[in-house]
Amino acid sequence: MSVRVDVQRASQEGSIPDNGFVAAWVRRAIEAARDGGASEVSVRIVDAEEIRALNREYRGKDHATNVLSFPAGDVAGLPEEQPEPLGDIVVCASVVRDESAAQGKETLNHWAHMLVHGALHLLGYDHQSDAEAEAMETLEAAILGTQGIDDPYGAAIKNC
Repeated sequence: MSVRVDVQRASQEGSIPDNGFVAAWVRRAIEAARDGGASEVSVRIVDAEEIRALNREYRGKDHATNVLSFPAGDVAGLPEEQPEPLGDIVVCASVVRDESAAQGKETLNHWAHMLVHGALHLLGYDHQSDAEAEAMETLEAAILGTQGIDDPYGAAIKNC
């Protein structure tokens, strides 16, 4: 399996991890939750103003949030040798920074969690019902745990 990750930086926030970190966490999530096949994902790192506008337009919520995911859906007629576009993940750098401080988490660990969370949404995972939330959160904790990061839902504030 190969996962191509395009990282776009539209924020100058100082706590943003490097592109390799971003791509590695998106790959880990997709590889853990999907069977084979080449795929591609775009990750856009933004400021509060941009994510607030997206959250308002697409979710009807007029506030900045930590991460939004926009699944690509099925792409008809895609040649077999082309990677399947999974969609876009948008992460707000200042919200991730502020949440990690408020929740007493290492900033890079919170970035990892938001990237995994966003990638799983691209694959159809959700947390609208208790059963969906339990399945998604269990998988997130397992993926993060492979790199020694504690379960983020132990004392996390859910903002998605």
